[in-house]
Amino acid sequence: MTERAPLGVAVIGTGRMGADHVRRIHEVTSGARVVAVADVDAERAKAVAARVDGCTAHTDPAAALAADGVDAVLVASPGPAHEATLLAAFERDLPVLCEKPLTPDAASALRVLEAELRLGHRRVQVGFMRRYDPEYAKLKALLTTGQLGRPLMLHNRHRNVASPPFFTSSMLVTDSVAHEADATRWLLGHEIIAVTVLRPTPSASAPDGLQDPQFVVFETDGGALSDVEIFVNCGFGYQVQAELVCERGTARIGDGHALVTNMAGRWGGTIAQDWTERFETAYDREVQAWVDATRRGVVTGPSAWDGYAAMAVCEAGVRALEDGGRVEIDLVDRPALYA
Repeated sequence: MTERAPLGVAVIGTGRMGADHVRRIHEVTSGARVVAVADVDAERAKAVAARVDGCTAHTDPAAALAADGVDAVLVASPGPAHEATLLAAFERDLPVLCEKPLTPDAASALRVLEAELRLGHRRVQVGFMRRYDPEYAKLKALLTTGQLGRPLMLHNRHRNVASPPFFTSSMLVTDSVAHEADATRWLLGHEIIAVTVLRPTPSASAPDGLQDPQFVVFETDGGALSDVEIFVNCGFGYQVQAELVCERGTARIGDGHALVTNMAGRWGGTIAQDWTERFETAYDREVQAWVDATRRGVVTGPSAWDGYAAMAVCEAGVRALEDGGRVEIDLVDRPALYA
């Protein structure tokens, strides 16, 4: 039997996320290899490409997509650049794993969705990696059994050690709470129909002008409530936790008690310091699932619809943050392709 050639991947964006995906495909993922990278920083692209034999470096994403041996695309560039790259990939009918956000706003996300619809088949998997995290997967599986009964509430906590210097108050919603928006939709199987953002007095650890923390409340079309504590300057670690409250029981993940030590009169464990540590397995599983599906000729995982819906939720969240009050979400009708 002839061994199948590995999937040739072009990685667009070689910053922290893109470079980590190049490493992942090269060292961890089976059935794939990186054949081209692109970044506006030519030297950074060359440095990343040099780590992989036969990988070419480009400054233009279109050139990377056209490189020899490219069968699929992983987009890890900044959000504003996603739409152009996605549309260029569609022109070549290339499957894409696109890091979130699909695009930075609902209007452009809808344009991408409509372009994919014109192809007549799915081409995009959006990088909502929590769906591939073992703890989230167990929570979803438990809820699906029906043992807990109907979900009533979902409590989420999302904490970072410190925010980057460029972080704005709205980015707490668009760059962080976006994950909880998708997790809420996926876990509950509901669409989010309204958002409220409450603003406690900012922490003394928050940079001047940054509204941190925030308390976000989602209302769903299934009658459930989902709340999110987003606190990006907590100072002590990176924590992502979720607790489902259902009619017949509750379930919680993210406590980080895989290892508990007892020594010198104390007990305790460690707290992850950033997302690369907490979700390393999720990223590994996500990319492997994408490669496996692509080699089978199918597209699975979070869709362009999921990317659009999450962005619509985030836009409403930013309006709620800035203007106060409850903001309703108006989605287009869900196309059959994403049913």
